[in-house]
Amino acid sequence: MNITPDHAVYWRFGFAVLNRTIVSTWAVMALLVISSWLVTRRLEPGPDISRRQMLLESLVELVRGQVASVLGPNPDRFIPMLGSLLLFIGVSNILGVLPGFDPPTASLSTTIALALAVFAAVPFYGVSEIGLAAYLKNYVQPSIVMLPFNVIGELSRTLALAVRLFGNMMSGKMIIAILLTVIPLFFPIVMQLFGLLTGVVQAFIFFILAAVYIGANRQARERKATGG
Repeated sequence: MNITPDHAVYWRFGFAVLNRTIVSTWAVMALLVISSWLVTRRLEPGPDISRRQMLLESLVELVRGQVASVLGPNPDRFIPMLGSLLLFIGVSNILGVLPGFDPPTASLSTTIALALAVFAAVPFYGVSEIGLAAYLKNYVQPSIVMLPFNVIGELSRTLALAVRLFGNMMSGKMIIAILLTVIPLFFPIVMQLFGLLTGVVQAFIFFILAAVYIGANRQARERKATGG
């Protein structure tokens, strides 16, 4: 049994490799793009809207409410980034219960890429919120001695994001594979449902942690403004 879909290589030319992780990533991306186009192509303003649009708006408001609960008011500028992470990870994990489909989140290379996206988003939003000088000053708080520790903290939480998601997806896949071998009848179906729930929970955890990291500078600014 392959631990990660990276091991399934379809094409190789020098350093260029096309493996199952890349193919499944493209499949999830294509599904999200097509689905997004289908559900947004006939949006209508006003109170008389379709059930499809009502469901879509409810989901957007749910995500917006979760982001606002972490980042405070006016969270709209963060929703494209955080919502995309939630959708990609959630859909990947849900599709992972389908026979023969290896979710890209079961690859450490994918989870590292997602964590690096959050790592890059933290200074981007931080500088835009409080300015470059104030953002860099956070690394030497409460004194210059803390500079290396604050930098290590930034790197370690990025690594933790990647390893947490990869570890949970990999362990769930291995448990289901073992149960399919040992008890090949009804119990694995229950485990597949449990894996579906776990995948959704892991997507939500990654989404919330990313929001917390991105919003740390906004919260620090608000505490400073209120004298807290």
